[in-house]
Amino acid sequence: MPIENHKIYTTTRYIDKIDQSFFPYFVTNPTSNFINHIFNPMFDFLKKQPTDVKGIRSAILDFIKEQLQKAEGGEGGHIRGLTLYLTCAVAERHLYEAAVYVQDENRFKEEEIQKIADDYAIDLPATWTFEIAFVDNAPPEAWKAKHVEASLLISTNKKAVKVAVVQSGVAIIKVLNGEAENAAYTLEKKSGKINIGRDKDTTTADGFIRKNHIAFLSSSSNECNRSVSRQHAHIEWNEEAKGFFIFADEGGIPPYNKTKVKAREGVAVKLQTTQIGHRLQQGDQIVIGESAVLEFGWAK
Repeated sequence: MPIENHKIYTTTRYIDKIDQSFFPYFVTNPTSNFINHIFNPMFDFLKKQPTDVKGIRSAILDFIKEQLQKAEGGEGGHIRGLTLYLTCAVAERHLYEAAVYVQDENRFKEEEIQKIADDYAIDLPATWTFEIAFVDNAPPEAWKAKHVEASLLISTNKKAVKVAVVQSGVAIIKVLNGEAENAAYTLEKKSGKINIGRDKDTTTADGFIRKNHIAFLSSSSNECNRSVSRQHAHIEWNEEAKGFFIFADEGGIPPYNKTKVKAREGVAVKLQTTQIGHRLQQGDQIVIGESAVLEFGWAK
């Protein structure tokens, strides 16, 4: 049954990879807990587990990156080590062994995980350790992946965890370069998905209506606005990680456009996919297109 008085719209980023003909009705209200509760599990169910070495490796790395961003606020300095538990069936073990380079000791750690840390400004200490274990069941305290037979246990400095600051869930986005409707925007964890793009109301390629909450105006004479896509990016609160994450949308990734975050110490993080977000930290600058710039900060 269609939901009355609402435009058709996708409510989560997972729909990008799913044939939309399966679900003809989505609502514009990104804060609808009911819709997210109903549809998100359906999307997870339809997203099949990878069955080849490359797909398994990619899924494991995506999972590890997400967990590293959650641990210690995404900073990583207090992480002592990672243990990757692989719980695949015996018939699939050879695929998982190849995916994590089990015959080449330290390659998965040094070439794959360390690259994630470097690319996404996760400051792992020089002494961090990494172990791989093939087991029937992972320990209950390990984080379990949704779409691959893997779990991850992150060992941290307990003292650092005790003094970790829990953010209030209220942040401020300031427009530093370019012309948006407002000079600043308040984000709250209950706000849902905050779309960023050109113009407030825009029609997608599929004919749906997208509402940009942070809208750079086409009518502006500001040159920075011209390189902002209509479906450029979005920000959303992650309750598990207690933080805001930015995701590039279809119009904000190569080869069409770009979205990047200038993190602490000047490290630039480019968002290359719609599936993996970046955790925002105090003072991060978000470059939308060529030169439109937003600044993230926690509300006092």
